[in-house]
Amino acid sequence: MRVVWQLLAVVLVSMVAGQSVAAAEDDPWATLGLGLVASVLSVYVYAWVVGRTEKRAVTEVARKGAVGAVGRGVLIGTLVFAAVVANIAFVGHYEVDGWGSYTGAVGLAGFMAGASVTEELLFRGVLFRTMEERFGTWGALVPTSVLFGAWHLANPDASLWGAAVIALSAGPMLGAAYVASRGLWLPIGLHFGWNFAASGIFSTEVSGNDTQQGLLDASTSGPTLISGGAFGPEASLYTLVFCALVTFGLLWLARRRGRLTLRRSKRADAAALAR
Repeated sequence: MRVVWQLLAVVLVSMVAGQSVAAAEDDPWATLGLGLVASVLSVYVYAWVVGRTEKRAVTEVARKGAVGAVGRGVLIGTLVFAAVVANIAFVGHYEVDGWGSYTGAVGLAGFMAGASVTEELLFRGVLFRTMEERFGTWGALVPTSVLFGAWHLANPDASLWGAAVIALSAGPMLGAAYVASRGLWLPIGLHFGWNFAASGIFSTEVSGNDTQQGLLDASTSGPTLISGGAFGPEASLYTLVFCALVTFGLLWLARRRGRLTLRRSKRADAAALAR
């Protein structure tokens, strides 16, 4: 029952936040402010409902170390997306025609902040974390990644291919970020860095979401497998490659730190053998 209450709380605050930010989309500064407020409110709601239903300190959103973890995540997400765009540009399917809109980038920062925080609270904070308790890391990583990909099918220019690439790339990468850090700040920062780089800096589509122009006046072209087509570079094969590299690195780090978990039955067997 605790999972139901947590899902309801996070989904409700996500819907309210999304509607509020969308209502201010014509005013970039209002969008930025509402996006940041929505992000903070979402974290507080998550911490409150998890603390009440699980009767514990909600360490995955603890304030200590939050700024550093978010910063590292933003840096990783930005660099990984930049690598994807650089490779698309190298083969001639991404071109910059000049400067775009800095106010557009401001509004996109607010929009992507709200979306990144609420999605991470839902998929990694509630779904991945609770599934991992029962099925272990691998048993949680696969289904939550599939669900995360399917979540993006509701976007205006969504495609099955784009959703599949997200399920195989962003889903595992963000889940691995949670496992490696055992907190939500790193995946939140990574998610935001990726989304803002895609929209606010390089002005590409984000998950087929009809994204506004960011800092650069740029365009993509060519085969979907290279540029991602109408879905955006997240549907590119380059995304699969670079996200896989980051995922493997994070899982290696998680294993080194002893943070991979077994499913509940295996943990019980291991505990019995240890006695």
